[in-house]
Amino acid sequence: MVSGLTSLQGVHAALVTPRRPDANEADLAAALELVDFAAARGVDGIVLLGTTGEFVHLDITDRLHLTQFVIKRSRLPVTVNVSHSSLEGALALARGAASSGASALLLMPPYFFRYAQEEIEEFYLRFAKEVGQSPPLLLYNIPCVSTAIGFETVTRLLATGSYAGIKDSSGLIADFRRMLAIKRQAPFTLLAGADAIFAETRAEGGDGVVSGVAGALPELMAALDRSVLNGPDQKRGRLSVRLAEFLDWCEKLPPSLALKEALAARGVKTGPPAVPLAPEAQRRLGEFREWFIGWLPRMLQEAQGA
Repeated sequence: MVSGLTSLQGVHAALVTPRRPDANEADLAAALELVDFAAARGVDGIVLLGTTGEFVHLDITDRLHLTQFVIKRSRLPVTVNVSHSSLEGALALARGAASSGASALLLMPPYFFRYAQEEIEEFYLRFAKEVGQSPPLLLYNIPCVSTAIGFETVTRLLATGSYAGIKDSSGLIADFRRMLAIKRQAPFTLLAGADAIFAETRAEGGDGVVSGVAGALPELMAALDRSVLNGPDQKRGRLSVRLAEFLDWCEKLPPSLALKEALAARGVKTGPPAVPLAPEAQRRLGEFREWFIGWLPRMLQEAQGA
């Protein structure tokens, strides 16, 4: 297995993708403002066009265009998700991100259809063989939107040396611990992709997190990381409670909507949702907005003290 990536330690903010109100494309100016917002608030890196970034709504040209300008703008390392429903699409995205200067690439199994583990493994092997010179490659396990990468498949792919690690967004702490056991024998980069288990996985030896929450609340996730590594348990406990409170609202709203509304309340534009909101969701969104405005100052104060 290959060595872990020191550039992927800590908290990496998975950004939403701001949308233009009049077209099905990214709002480039707003996206660059969002990069500046996250980078100025203590995170260790940026992750672009992941699941939080709703990459499925954009075509390859738009994704490559956004990637190029975000990497040029960011003073932090930028990891780019190059997942696609086909091998050819993933390769095109990977080559474009590499030429733009991406620090690392994330690749989930081909999405929409479900595939057997044999096809998943062959997909990853072919990708690594054909992509050519590229930044470090990371497996991206996110069973809620693609086929889960089985534990044995992960182990075999890491053993090839072609993949530097994995971002595990399953949220299953038991599976994460199995990978931690392997990591202790042959190091690789192991990142949590589920905010809810980040503090626990970091304390047990994980390298960090790719965090959707950090894209809207970078102060909270950076402070939680510091508290796990250096701070007393009391600070970690308080910050974990704040994270759980926010995640509870995320579960009550359509995907990424709480993050976008939180950013809007903080003065960062994200544009309209890709899917119209039903009346009940609009009502809950109003409740969230009122709650968030009162909650944010207390959270920021606690994060600053961590």
